[in-house]
Amino acid sequence: MRGGSEGPQAGGGDGQQPITAAAVATQMGGVLVGDGSIEVRGIAPLDRAGPNQLSFLAHLRYGQWFATSRAGVVLISPELAELPGTPSTRIVVDNPVDAMVALLARFHRPEPRSEGVHPSAVIGNDVRLGRGVTIDPFVVIGEGAVIGDGSWISAQAVIGAGSVLGKDVRVHASAVVYPFTELGDRVILHAGAQVGREGFGFVPQATGVVRIPHAGRCILEHDVEVGANSCIDRGSVDDTIIGAGTKIDNLVQIAHNVRVGRGCFFASQSAVAGSTRIGDGVQIGGQVGIGGHVSIGTRANLAGGAGVIGNVPAGETWSGYPARPHRDHLRASAAIARLAKIVRPLEQLVSQPVAANPANADSNGDAS
Repeated sequence: MRGGSEGPQAGGGDGQQPITAAAVATQMGGVLVGDGSIEVRGIAPLDRAGPNQLSFLAHLRYGQWFATSRAGVVLISPELAELPGTPSTRIVVDNPVDAMVALLARFHRPEPRSEGVHPSAVIGNDVRLGRGVTIDPFVVIGEGAVIGDGSWISAQAVIGAGSVLGKDVRVHASAVVYPFTELGDRVILHAGAQVGREGFGFVPQATGVVRIPHAGRCILEHDVEVGANSCIDRGSVDDTIIGAGTKIDNLVQIAHNVRVGRGCFFASQSAVAGSTRIGDGVQIGGQVGIGGHVSIGTRANLAGGAGVIGNVPAGETWSGYPARPHRDHLRASAAIARLAKIVRPLEQLVSQPVAANPANADSNGDAS
């Protein structure tokens, strides 16, 4: 086991492709301040980086870490370029976060891959495999499925009959694509994800509960990513559609007939009930629950833990339960906090005995 805090194991990167600070500055279009010969062998946060690692500073809130950081090179924004701190080699760039993301690929160790079909895989009749595909051990591909060029299906994943996968699709271990599901190009399903299953639809009848047949499809457009153990149901009478570029975290549930726009983000443990419509660019925080048959407008934001039971207008930020405009929720929370401070005095006031009212006495001074 490798140890120590100097090497790249303390942060991002495997140290396989070192690069000098001067080369980083050139590639990022930044301004180098300090020693350009320092070799960068990995990327790490300011508080953990060592002399051969690169870090970044984009906000003053991390200034205390920068003051004592041991990072050899720091990507830094122009407004913070003169901030006091121990790192002497700095690369001034307009957006340190974007520059860091571009560099991460250089230090990322790709997973080994061998093209072809493993002998243990089970391939159904009339399956069409594109060029350069990888089918790992114990994969099951149902009859008539189509796997696009460059796609990679990991161990024990299941691709249902009649499903169509586009180019460069990545299905990780134990993920399941139910029959007749459609995945666009560059879709990623992480381990245990389940897409295209029948939704939670039942009708109580005199003879018992009857499941609603789900004749709709489940369609994930180009560049959708689905996190580990997340579930997306197929449609019942309509299609479930996830728009291009939408990113879904782990442990997310999206029910039948839901339509999600392009470029949306779902944080972990959020859930969307059936037949809801979500516009483009919507951001949904962790543990958000969205009721069925509602509409979420384009570029709306739902704060973590929100419970949505009605329509949300485009561009607004809502929070709380039931969800309401964020400012209204904050006001309500503040009012409850103030109310808590006066409850005890109010209880004491109510519990005091009521004094006799002189108006209730007769002219002789006797009580009426």
